[in-house]
Amino acid sequence: MSKDFLLEIGTEEMPARFIKPVLKQLKTLAEDFFDEHRLKYIAINTYATPRRLVLAVKELAGQQDALVKEVKGPAKKVAFDDDGNPTAAVLGFARGQGVAVADLTVRLLAKAEYMYALVKQEGQPVSKVLSTIIPQIISRLHFPKPMRWGYSEYRFGRPLRWILALFGREVVPLVLAGLNSDRYTYGHRFLSTGAVEVNEATAYFEVMRQHYVIVDGAERKRIIWQQVQQLANAAGGRVQADQNLLDEITNIVEYPTALIGSFAEHYLKLPAQVIITPMREHQRYFPVLNAATGKLAPKFIAVRNGIEKHLKIVTAGNEKVLSARLADAAFFFKADLKTTLIEKLPSLKKVVWLEGLGTVYEKTGRITRLAEFLAKKLKITGQQKSTIHRAAQLCKADLITNMVYEFPELQGIIGREYALRNCETEAVAQAIREHYLPRHAEDSLPGEQAGQLLSLADKLDSITGCFAAGIQPTGSQDPYALRRQALGIVRIILETELSLSLKEMIITAYRGYLNTSDVTGDNSNSYKEKTGLKLNEATVLVEVTDFFRQRLKGVLMERGLAYDTVDAVLAVGFDDLAGTWQRGRALAEFRQQAAFIDLCTVFNRVNNLAKKSNSTGEVNQDLLRDQVEKDLYQADIAFGNLVTRRLEDGNYTAVLSEMAKLLKPINAFFEQVLVMVEDDLVRNNRLALLASLAHKTKAVADFSKIII
Repeated sequence: MSKDFLLEIGTEEMPARFIKPVLKQLKTLAEDFFDEHRLKYIAINTYATPRRLVLAVKELAGQQDALVKEVKGPAKKVAFDDDGNPTAAVLGFARGQGVAVADLTVRLLAKAEYMYALVKQEGQPVSKVLSTIIPQIISRLHFPKPMRWGYSEYRFGRPLRWILALFGREVVPLVLAGLNSDRYTYGHRFLSTGAVEVNEATAYFEVMRQHYVIVDGAERKRIIWQQVQQLANAAGGRVQADQNLLDEITNIVEYPTALIGSFAEHYLKLPAQVIITPMREHQRYFPVLNAATGKLAPKFIAVRNGIEKHLKIVTAGNEKVLSARLADAAFFFKADLKTTLIEKLPSLKKVVWLEGLGTVYEKTGRITRLAEFLAKKLKITGQQKSTIHRAAQLCKADLITNMVYEFPELQGIIGREYALRNCETEAVAQAIREHYLPRHAEDSLPGEQAGQLLSLADKLDSITGCFAAGIQPTGSQDPYALRRQALGIVRIILETELSLSLKEMIITAYRGYLNTSDVTGDNSNSYKEKTGLKLNEATVLVEVTDFFRQRLKGVLMERGLAYDTVDAVLAVGFDDLAGTWQRGRALAEFRQQAAFIDLCTVFNRVNNLAKKSNSTGEVNQDLLRDQVEKDLYQADIAFGNLVTRRLEDGNYTAVLSEMAKLLKPINAFFEQVLVMVEDDLVRNNRLALLASLAHKTKAVADFSKIII
């Protein structure tokens, strides 16, 4: 008979960031284990609060499905003697499988006949199966920072305190980390006292609600957002949607109650971000905006883990804490303005960026030189060039301010504010703000060109330096967020379609660490003498290029390109990241043409034969005997000239369209000409012609990578 199964893992309060990933793990593991052990159910859902992880299985069958399987035995020729009597081999096999010899069947396998036994294993009661697999499921959950507690060696996200496991009304016996399962749980830490009995799995959610725990995170989130909006509207304001903050608050409360507080209006003289950052990052408050003007109002909304009782006292406490935070922010802001950003630069000499990679002051110099190199490549001159230079000089100056020391989230943001108050131009100030973007995968990109180039220079300097120092990302370890920074570079270049050479950028960034950006030739020995770098320029170039290849491949597939389209365009080079995206997009459109499959087939034949060519010279026209090979030669010349012009324009669609016109002369060539003739000169000349074609057709992509 089917019943609901309910598992609750009680813990000390878990960090909010643990909850979403572990719920996904729990659901996936449960589905895999239940399917593997032949347990039928309608649905599996997972829930969590800071103090509990919950696995709820709808209508779980009471009996494990029977297992029916065929077991391979000895070959038929050794299973019976010449008189047809069973041998010891087959008798032992049948006895081991619990069947009679007469019940064995014969199956043909690889031209030989073998004996097979049909074995049926009856299913066990579901409680017995659950007792075995649930501890395995729990033990396989992993956390960013697991803990040990007491004298136990068991590790979990936070110490385990109780386990509730019910199949219908029946307690499923489990033993884990010294705990035995039962039908008892615990409600809200302060609003519910003592153990709470749950008589049946279906009653669990209502019992928890009665004891001030809303188990369903989606429901808690709806309640929080509804209360926040109601309070803001009642105060004549509004709250901007902030999914990350909402998710975090949802996972730090079990019974939410929102409250609205206020702070002194004179703090509104501070930049808005100086007020919002302490609210959001330190106190987990929602800032309230004036509904009419959209400006920050002197109010905030917090969410309490409890009921409305004594809400005025709680509100006053939150107001007092925020007031102290804002007083600190106002003091730091005023103190920082006593010196300008340019006057703060010398202090960066005392700040180590990374051991062996110099100070932040030196990094600022490298960023400045690299940004100027990028500007030169893009032919940026005049005021824009001056903006890039000035912003590069000042972009890290805010790191030694009191404000960033207290609120690290404000780096760049407060730098922009200080720049404006130091009478720097709006363009310089905005570039300082934008050079940190994007900070994560969903973050916005720099909107202005100066910010884009500074962001590229900063991130590329970090990636190249770390690789050169031998601290590349490994497996899941990426302490300096190099993958994120590489993705940021790729996104900026693809979105803005900047035509830049990845190879040149990496080499320039590497030489920035040597202060030899104007040196040409081999640097393989000089790096050891001047810095703590462990790898030479050539090695770093190879490793960083491959690092970007992996990031670019992922981004192109996220943008909708098929994996083989991506492989095809990457195979012919990706030094121009923006051009690689454009080639991929053109190829994706080209694949929709009716003749595409025929083209791939023909081009692959051309490529396969071209590999046999050992000629490095040009095609000898005097050795072209048949008209069709002369026609193909002329088509090759014409196509090469066109490719050169179209590639200069970046018109990859036109290249592919012209490539399609080669189908007719190539087919005629293969139909009427024998390539592999006995005459060495003629054969090699024809192979050279095909090699020339193969090379030109790879101007956009390698068609051999396309899966038809």
